[in-house]
Amino acid sequence: MQGFITTTREEPEKQDVNKRLQTFEEIYQFFNNRVVARQAERCVQCGDPFCTSIGCPLNNYIPQWLEAIAERDLEKAFLLANETSPFPEILGRICPHNRVCEGACTLDDGYGAISIGAIEASITELGFKAGYQIPFPGPETDKKVAVVGSGPAGMSCAHFLLRAGIAVDMFERSDQPGGLLTYGIPGFKLNKSTVQRRFQIMEKAGLTLHLNTGIGTDQPLEELVAKYDAVFLGLGCTNGKRAGIPNEDHPQVFLAMEFLTNVQRRLTGLSWMERFGVRGRRVVVVGGGDTAMDCVRTAVREGAESVVCLYRRDAANMPGSAKEFHNAAEEGVNFMFTEAPKSIVLDDDGNLVGIDCVRTRLGDPDATGRQRIEEIEGSDHCIQADIVIMALGFDHEPYNFLDALGVERERWGNIRTAPDSSTSHPKIFAGGDCHRGADLAVTAAAEGRRAALTIISKLLD
Repeated sequence: MQGFITTTREEPEKQDVNKRLQTFEEIYQFFNNRVVARQAERCVQCGDPFCTSIGCPLNNYIPQWLEAIAERDLEKAFLLANETSPFPEILGRICPHNRVCEGACTLDDGYGAISIGAIEASITELGFKAGYQIPFPGPETDKKVAVVGSGPAGMSCAHFLLRAGIAVDMFERSDQPGGLLTYGIPGFKLNKSTVQRRFQIMEKAGLTLHLNTGIGTDQPLEELVAKYDAVFLGLGCTNGKRAGIPNEDHPQVFLAMEFLTNVQRRLTGLSWMERFGVRGRRVVVVGGGDTAMDCVRTAVREGAESVVCLYRRDAANMPGSAKEFHNAAEEGVNFMFTEAPKSIVLDDDGNLVGIDCVRTRLGDPDATGRQRIEEIEGSDHCIQADIVIMALGFDHEPYNFLDALGVERERWGNIRTAPDSSTSHPKIFAGGDCHRGADLAVTAAAEGRRAALTIISKLLD
């Protein structure tokens, strides 16, 4: 170990930009056995590994599986990676690693952080290729749990319940499982077969999927509470936010998720709405997070004439992954920083022709320590556009079906939970975005695991 002295940090090989723009396939090729071991050898094996303790919401056994793969013990590394994480090959692809594990790495100051995300994904892919399996005992008890929502929180909760031998019925209102992993994250970041493989593994372990089943509409929550020993709510946070500007209800102003979902449905041969096509159009995306990067990179691949990303702060304050920003810039996206939208511009015939903006600057910090945004007087201008996509985050859905069971919510509509993920109803647990608001997939996975461990303790102790 401690090979950082002689070995530099490596990134997975990335497809040439001209080739990758022609397809929605993943752009990274992960490490082979030799490279993954060499990169893992850079780890200094800290006595107090910040990558695990303060970087990773799942507190994964990062130093342990780094050591195992450095010693060429792929099976041990595979089992360690899958012990604490419900889908390491997915999180190794999509986490903003510079903000979590790699950002906390001791070597990030000078030597270059360990390539934790790429190693994590590589270990599990190499393990699957070698035929290794995750140990699931199959249903061993008479207990059964209903999991509502098949996104990261629901997947995680189901995974750990199944590991404990508890059967799971999962209810998903969409026609495909996976939540944002399927319809929200484009294939160039996460191949959909990778998500499907995880569900196949869980179905073999005792998961029963109920698709096209909305709780509160197709299936009353009261019936689930009566039928199952426990219910986990992983409902997500899916209501897209708008900017609150004139004319933003125009048909050619899209919300990020409806745009991404329709493109993914078209790519998989499912029904989609043609009004979300952007070929030959001038597209402006408002926002600076990973969802905005997904939108701009998707629009480029969909053949937009031009793609502009508007963000009201500067590049250093972008909330998303640095890797995704750099990939988008490579792919031809034009970034306009310190710009705030003011109104959607329509012509005399009602067609969308632009977006009025004002330039901004960063002022003094507010109570949270973040710099305030100040508009620069007299800097108003118009950016030409045919389509505007709002990627400004998400609000909670009403979840009115919770009221009959007395499940308490916070002022913003999120489900109130105790530290162990229990709610005000003794049989209902919750986690992920429906509890904390729109956040990272890894955070949702951590909350799903915490809920599963609480349920396991209540049902089996």
